[in-house]
Amino acid sequence: MMAYDWRLVPIGIDAPRWVSRSGCRNVLIVAHTIVTCHRLFDVVDLIETDPRVQVVFTVAPSPFNHSVPQYLERRGAHVVPWSQAIREPFDLAVAAAYYGLDHLHAPLVMMAHGAGHGRLVRPTLTRGPILEERPVYGLDAQRLTNDGAVLATALLLSHHGEREVLHRQCPAALEVAVLAGDPCFDRLVASLPWRPQYRQALGVSDDQELVVVSSTWGPDGLFGNSPTLLPWIMDELVDEPFRAAALLHPAVWAAHGIRQVRAWTRDCREAGLLLLDPAQDWRALLVAADHLIGDHGSVTAYGAGIGRPVLHLAPTRSKVMAAGSAQQLVATTAARLEQRQPLIPQLRTAPPIDRDAVVAALTSRPGHAHQLIRRTMYRLLGLDEPGRHRGPTPVPVPRIDCSEVGQ
Repeated sequence: MMAYDWRLVPIGIDAPRWVSRSGCRNVLIVAHTIVTCHRLFDVVDLIETDPRVQVVFTVAPSPFNHSVPQYLERRGAHVVPWSQAIREPFDLAVAAAYYGLDHLHAPLVMMAHGAGHGRLVRPTLTRGPILEERPVYGLDAQRLTNDGAVLATALLLSHHGEREVLHRQCPAALEVAVLAGDPCFDRLVASLPWRPQYRQALGVSDDQELVVVSSTWGPDGLFGNSPTLLPWIMDELVDEPFRAAALLHPAVWAAHGIRQVRAWTRDCREAGLLLLDPAQDWRALLVAADHLIGDHGSVTAYGAGIGRPVLHLAPTRSKVMAAGSAQQLVATTAARLEQRQPLIPQLRTAPPIDRDAVVAALTSRPGHAHQLIRRTMYRLLGLDEPGRHRGPTPVPVPRIDCSEVGQ
């Protein structure tokens, strides 16, 4: 992880001597991982264009944070060290994960970094009682409170079912809960008209069908649990009018290293597999897809939410999915991928998933998340909302460096 010197501007006791614009509301964006960065950049644009607002970023403690500083630097973010961020007061802080938030001195907006709160808390390896019913991650008192006090000033929920979970798990947080929808899904929908541009950038021709393979992180994810899957897919699609691409959760790359992941996938990439850099926006690849092979991760749920046919490869009774979540709905209704059967017939015959049901499980405010989140942030900043709200924008066209294939 990159080391940062203590910043004298644009925050701190002496900052007014040096800044060109003084009197701004100072907003801290708390980045834990590349995944949270993607989610935070979906909403930071809602306030950072305001001349009354100064936004700075910090990298919070996380097992998967070591590539975050470089990512933020490439995005032109002004990054302050964590040691300084927890000693300075801010007018607002925004986070999409939980480590270290009790050390901040600011009104705090907390949001999910996946498709809602669809995952159960993982069992730990430490000693202690094993809960018969594991709580839903991100809606539990362990993450939402400190010494009995609720950390968030505003807790953003994607759909009304999460209020019921919150009522069971952390009722004290109900008074700060805001039903705001899903900004990630709204940007995904806004990106659908850009499908031809995404496919062209990926090198997928009009007569080819793109099969996207999506894996979440951890040993129960597709990449960790099925190491022979990608080679099998490439063998099945050889000499056919198909292209294959893999979307690996950024935590896979962070845990094992970029060189190692590229080494593990080298044979597949030499056979034509597209492997998107974890720093790039995965939603372009999902929009470009004709077929989706996935597990219980958020990407699979989002793909079903925009109507992509899904072949699922995960236990339907997996103990990692929250009841009523979009992830569980997709896992229990999608066609099962069978590696002992030819792939292409399975792709051709996969029945559609009820798209409306998936969207309803993802968000109770489709198309309105950016407006509702913007309103919440300005309320906490004590500022009037300026001008008209800009709707969600399409995600960037991906950049594929073909020279990296096989290296």
